[in-house]
Amino acid sequence: MINPDSTYHVMGLTRYVDDRDFPARGLHCVVFFSPLAKGKIRDLDTSAAREVPGVAFILTAKDIPGENQIGGIIQDEVLLAEDEVNFVGMPVAVVYAWTEDAAREAVGRIKINIAEETPVLDPREAYNRNELIAPVRTFTLGDAEQAIASAAYVAKGQAESGAQEHFYLEGQVTVATPSEEGNLHLSSGTQAPTSVQRCVAKVCGLAMNRIEVDVRRLGGGFGGKEIQANTWACFAALGAQKSGVPCRMVLRRSDDMPATGKRHPYSSDFTLALDGEGKFLAFKVMYYQNAGAAADLSTCILERTLFHATASYYVPNVHATAASCRTNITPNTAFRGFGGPQAMFVFEAAIREASRISGICVETLQRKNLLKTGDCFAYGMAAEDAQAQRCWDRAYEHYDLQKRMRAIDDAQRKEKKTPGQLSRYGRGYALMPVCFGISFTTIFLNQARAHVHVYTDGSVGVSTGAVEMGQGVNHKIRELVADSLGIAPGRVKLESTNTTRVSNTSPTAASSGSDLNGAAARMACEMIKERLFKFMADEYQCAPEDFSLRQGRLYREGKACEVGWEDLVIQAYCSRVQLSAEAHYSTPDLHFDKSVEKGRPFAYHTYGTAYFEAEVDRLLGTYRIENAYVVHDLGRSINPLIDLGQVEGGMVQGIGWLTMEEMRYDETGRPLTATAGTYKIPDISSAPLDMKVQFLEDIYNDKAVKGSKAVGEPPFMYGIGAFFAIKMAAGCEKPSYCAPITPERLFGELREEV
Repeated sequence: MINPDSTYHVMGLTRYVDDRDFPARGLHCVVFFSPLAKGKIRDLDTSAAREVPGVAFILTAKDIPGENQIGGIIQDEVLLAEDEVNFVGMPVAVVYAWTEDAAREAVGRIKINIAEETPVLDPREAYNRNELIAPVRTFTLGDAEQAIASAAYVAKGQAESGAQEHFYLEGQVTVATPSEEGNLHLSSGTQAPTSVQRCVAKVCGLAMNRIEVDVRRLGGGFGGKEIQANTWACFAALGAQKSGVPCRMVLRRSDDMPATGKRHPYSSDFTLALDGEGKFLAFKVMYYQNAGAAADLSTCILERTLFHATASYYVPNVHATAASCRTNITPNTAFRGFGGPQAMFVFEAAIREASRISGICVETLQRKNLLKTGDCFAYGMAAEDAQAQRCWDRAYEHYDLQKRMRAIDDAQRKEKKTPGQLSRYGRGYALMPVCFGISFTTIFLNQARAHVHVYTDGSVGVSTGAVEMGQGVNHKIRELVADSLGIAPGRVKLESTNTTRVSNTSPTAASSGSDLNGAAARMACEMIKERLFKFMADEYQCAPEDFSLRQGRLYREGKACEVGWEDLVIQAYCSRVQLSAEAHYSTPDLHFDKSVEKGRPFAYHTYGTAYFEAEVDRLLGTYRIENAYVVHDLGRSINPLIDLGQVEGGMVQGIGWLTMEEMRYDETGRPLTATAGTYKIPDISSAPLDMKVQFLEDIYNDKAVKGSKAVGEPPFMYGIGAFFAIKMAAGCEKPSYCAPITPERLFGELREEV
């Protein structure tokens, strides 16, 4: 089934927020950002800016009619700075003008005097100063200390993982339009329409029912538009509210990158204990999360880190502690994987260190300790229908990994026999198993609503809370609805996501968009079918269960009736049968008690294994990922082609995080890599030369719609394997687990070996 969005994308007909016609009598808003990372505001002079022709007005914190507060989980983030600034790029004032050029000229004339203070940039330093976003949390299982004391091998080390820029194609954007009675309509680029609605209502001093947020589609999100879209929506809404005319807020890339949050950098200390045969006995870890200057979603992200502390492995004794540390950089935020990748990177580093001290090969340690059905996670949930070992074994068999690995091992052994004469080019490999929990770990977010309308011509309109951002959720829901009603997908239209049509939406995040909204849409379809079948049962004097719908026709006891879909609909309408339905779906059997850090936070887990081969130029420190082979657990896929794109795209994005994407700051907290010219993202030449994906067969997941499994986030973690394949190819003797392994960093490590 062809996704119609693809056709429109290729033809250039897809319309995003900034593509819509904007009236000449509309305001453009541009933000004045703090140039310093930390300090007290002594004076803010906007007088010269107000004199620029075309400037309508300038807003500062004192002009906000409602609350100057946009914090999500913790109320610790102001919309506009009041007395102090906490990071470079913090909004201080907003200029509204009749042209964007005038607004930008005015911003350039604003003067600010800040009593500069020394910023804190390192999470460990913040932790030592007790600069914490929230209290430290710890997950425990068994007795880690005792197990470590009795272990045959104890591996200790430190792992560092860096930030990552979302680099969505469409930047942060909102157009706000005032309507009668002081209401506001917002066309927003957000993954969380209700979050925007709630935040704008608070800042503007209005009730939520006065704010309508509409989202047609996003040009990418990856988590960067989950909560951070709120800020820019608020600025557009304030302008429209004050002026009574439409207001446009569009961040240029040069503003977007320094002013928006990234993936959280982590610094971690680990201890992994093993018995003499290589079985994991205990894992102890301390995560220092760099949250940035405000909470944003950091506490929830940190929680998911703890949930994935032992990655794809069973460890009977665990002591995992995590601290969200407040620093003076842009508040970091959600990103694909939501804290899981940082945890898995640490554990894979611990395995390499354990292999180094025990002499047991990495792959033996990995396979020996993979999760099995019934194994208990540190948070109290048991693995159900675990597919970790099956994915691993299938990858070995399908891609003949034993032969590939043996060839590389033989070459390395040959090199070691001639010390000091390493060849210029080295090859390495790594396997990366993935186990990822699916559900919002904030339990109440695991709910969705859908409206389905069947029109009298047989066409169908569907409204849900899911936001289409290129991941194909709308097309999956279209297929689910078409399948349920027995009609062609072309007869189904997905409406924009709108807070007036579907209220109290959960964000499209946590890989749950299809699970939640697809299930709600199917429930609504079943309600309509039940009415139609009851109506026909009265006509035929039989049971409603005798009927079914497929291929646009009504069937009775498996035989086609003379009644087609259109005839059935019009007959039902003329008999006053309701042809619309609203359904609400909530994921069952979820619970978690934070007082004891135990419960069942996930509906299910998804599994997979990736194998990487890399080649390193040991003279220059450059490398390439030659092969990436994956076996992935999708359950029963709703749309294999869409899911294949998600697996491939997620893996390449993960490779980027671990290899080349580096956020750097100078000692004053000013970002050094916050432009498209200084920040490197993966391109086609960064992708593996040979990339193959096979979906695990004969899997049916009874915890999600039509036996499927979520696919958005889990493939991202495969990219971790690229890091370790490069490290093996480099052949450095000194262990170092610092990501990203940029060519510059690898060059330095190789020189240290000389």
